[in-house]
Amino acid sequence: MSDISLSKAVRSNLLSLQNTATMMGKTQDRLATGNKVNSALDNPTNFFTASSLNSRAGDLNSLMDSMANGIQTLEAADNGLTSITKTLESMQSTLRQARQDKSFQTQSFNLDPSVVGNGAVENLTFSDGAFGTPQQVKLHSKVISGNNGFANNGAAGEAGNVTIQAASLNSNIAVNFSFSATDTAASVAEKINNHLSSTGGTSGISAKVIDGQLSIQSSKGETITLGSTGNTARYIGLEAGNTTATAATAGPGTAVAAGALATFSFTINGESVTVPATPAGNTDAQNATAIKEAINNSAAGQKYGIQATGATNQITLTAANGADFTLAGAGLATAGLTAATTTNGVRASGTVTTLAAINEVKTTDTLVREINASDMLNTKIRASNDNGKLRIENLSTKALKIDGVNSTGDIDGNSTGASQIAGNKIRGDLASQFNELRDQLDKTSDDASFNGINLLRGDNLKITFNETGTSSIDIRTKDGEALNAASLNVFDITEEDLDSDVGIENLIANIKLALNDVRSQSGTFGSNLSIVENRQNFTKEMINTLETGAANLTLADMNEEAANLLALQTRQSLSSSSLSLASQADQSVLQLLQ
Repeated sequence: MSDISLSKAVRSNLLSLQNTATMMGKTQDRLATGNKVNSALDNPTNFFTASSLNSRAGDLNSLMDSMANGIQTLEAADNGLTSITKTLESMQSTLRQARQDKSFQTQSFNLDPSVVGNGAVENLTFSDGAFGTPQQVKLHSKVISGNNGFANNGAAGEAGNVTIQAASLNSNIAVNFSFSATDTAASVAEKINNHLSSTGGTSGISAKVIDGQLSIQSSKGETITLGSTGNTARYIGLEAGNTTATAATAGPGTAVAAGALATFSFTINGESVTVPATPAGNTDAQNATAIKEAINNSAAGQKYGIQATGATNQITLTAANGADFTLAGAGLATAGLTAATTTNGVRASGTVTTLAAINEVKTTDTLVREINASDMLNTKIRASNDNGKLRIENLSTKALKIDGVNSTGDIDGNSTGASQIAGNKIRGDLASQFNELRDQLDKTSDDASFNGINLLRGDNLKITFNETGTSSIDIRTKDGEALNAASLNVFDITEEDLDSDVGIENLIANIKLALNDVRSQSGTFGSNLSIVENRQNFTKEMINTLETGAANLTLADMNEEAANLLALQTRQSLSSSSLSLASQADQSVLQLLQ
């Protein structure tokens, strides 16, 4: 108040007390707020700098929630991938179980030639099961055997050709075989078979020798025609047994001179045969025996199948293999022998004949070999010999129908609908189990979502890392495709898909590729998760740095402020005491007035 006059000492103490009270107010305010800068008035530079740092820290802190949600979304996708991987492994295990299972059903059938008969060619027909198109197996083979139709009226030693015609021989194109006059039934059969083999054919035509006679057969039950081409109309005619000819004969005492036989030689088909010298005391019979032994032991004799036999003082030469030979040489006269030539070998006829084939019922072993060797059959059925019966194994999950078998299990080539072999039930059940697992795979993919985002459905997850939005990451599956059974090329299967081991192996390989795709995607999500977690930790540290920097600019030192308050309280107390003393000086005047 201006109308009150205070002494100088009182006024000075009062001002000091007011200043102290002001400073105490500030100190108490700092202690109460913890900040030394509470407004721009306290320190404009520090206040606005700290405010900027706190604002950035706040912006980054709001991004932390987005990162945390992103991490949970990735973890949800990873959970889905883990479950899908286990499902695929279960599907793979199911297929391997099917691959190992061999619970195929079998049935054996009687094969009695008297039931089938040697009439028209009959068939076993397989349908249903693993067969899309019915397949047949002929029960007969057409056979030309023995010398039926083979004439022996050709000229001695005359060579010829044989032409074999059959539908399976290069689209019914005739194949020629040439023979020489020295051929035998065995050599003819060998030439025919070698020629068929060299042409790479699987015609079913074969030649063999049965009871010394040439036999031509067809395992495919087709008609065989023997004919000729060119100017020589010939086919082979063979005489039964060995060809025998007497090359030199003489009566007793005339074929071989008695006494010493000097060394001499002669030739068989141009090859030399040497007869060693014999003792002077030899008889005619002994000399004849020496000559026979020399011929039989000679290389030429063995080469041409020549054998020397005969009674005493007589030498008979035989061509055991039907070969032609010539006996010559100046040495023959020494032994009293004469030159001779024989052409008792293969004879060629001048008649061309088409032979009527015999429909001969195949044996069980023959049918087994044909079925197991057929590419059209051996992946669908398997055959074996069950003590003379034909056992058929159905390599399918579906029932196999067999026509050509009657209700009593006898193969007759005519009956229909009487025989059926059940399919593999275990493999059929495993196909259903596989499809159920595939359905669960899709359901797992659909359920792997978090906060409305499902990465396995192809959703895009965008996570921002800084307050300006210039740093971010987009997370999604490869090409943005949904990760499910369809995208992994895993489809429902049918029981027929498990019929063959090869088909199962292909399915297993396909599941393996799907597993590789899932594991690859899991690795990609794992890498993305690592990136987000690293940025989350970085952002936490950055927020802490910003907030610490802001605090350094605005926070008060509580210890210092407490000390300041104590000092100000002391100062206030002293100022009060000083004011009291100054007031006492004015009170001394009052005592004078009393």
